[in-house]
Amino acid sequence: MLDPHFEAMLKAEAAQQPAEAPPLTALPLEVLRGFYVQTRQGQNLKTSPAEVATRDLQVAGAQGELDARLYSPPGVEARSALLVYFHGGGWVIGNLETHDAHCRRLALHSGAQVLAIDYRLAPEHPFPAGHDDALAAVRWAFDHAGEISVDPGRIGVGGDSAGGNLAACVSLDLRGDPARSLRLQLLLYPATGPAQRTPSRESRDGPVLSRAAMDFFEASLAADKHPEGRRAFPAQAASHAGLPPAIVVTAGFDPLEDEGRDYAELLTRAGGQAQHVSYPGLVHDFFIMGDVSPAVLIAAEETGRAIALALA
Repeated sequence: MLDPHFEAMLKAEAAQQPAEAPPLTALPLEVLRGFYVQTRQGQNLKTSPAEVATRDLQVAGAQGELDARLYSPPGVEARSALLVYFHGGGWVIGNLETHDAHCRRLALHSGAQVLAIDYRLAPEHPFPAGHDDALAAVRWAFDHAGEISVDPGRIGVGGDSAGGNLAACVSLDLRGDPARSLRLQLLLYPATGPAQRTPSRESRDGPVLSRAAMDFFEASLAADKHPEGRRAFPAQAASHAGLPPAIVVTAGFDPLEDEGRDYAELLTRAGGQAQHVSYPGLVHDFFIMGDVSPAVLIAAEETGRAIALALA
């Protein structure tokens, strides 16, 4: 059953929706991005842990510097573990602000620092811009670990939705790099690009993530028009051997549920470690809607503990 708090939220949103309202994907990009920031911040600010310290900085991207934010929990170790994090939003929307409270919770509950990356967005910057930025940012974190008080032997990568896609792709890209060995890939309801549409993608048109929105996001990314586009679809990699341990989280009311679960199984069949955690009553994007339901805060705490164990 759908979590009652999310059910109430969805009913309230439906009641406020004008009968002739255009689909979100028809809005100008800046309007769509602003709406997403306003909506998700409004669902996440009350439960944001203020005790987590933050520092804005810049890191190397693929073609210039990127804005980033470093989250440090109270009592953090002098040489801490680090999770390099990529926000979701279909490679098109989202930024440091939409995921601020979420990153604070991950840092607080894991005891690790979290480095959130503001990578370039499509369609202005189609594939491989965001993926190349993600890879460059993780390399930067390893190469500058001392500057941010991080133990380079305890670095993981993570993200939600499109950010989970970036995290999975970076894990594949860095496989075999002896100088930059990832300890964890945290994949929260990731888009993994299965070879065929999964039953959950075929049967679920929402809530939160509609079929039209997902089609719009993937068309904006335009990976299928690039000669190396297959790199954007981690489920289609030639091999999944030798990848870092994974924590894969899925939601029961999410079109991406099946591909997250299936990707965890792919990693396990390849001889890797993959922990699949399912929240059957929750929806896509739930980690950044902490004010909506207590279940989000429970999931964040459980995920933080899992990160702590993986990066110990």
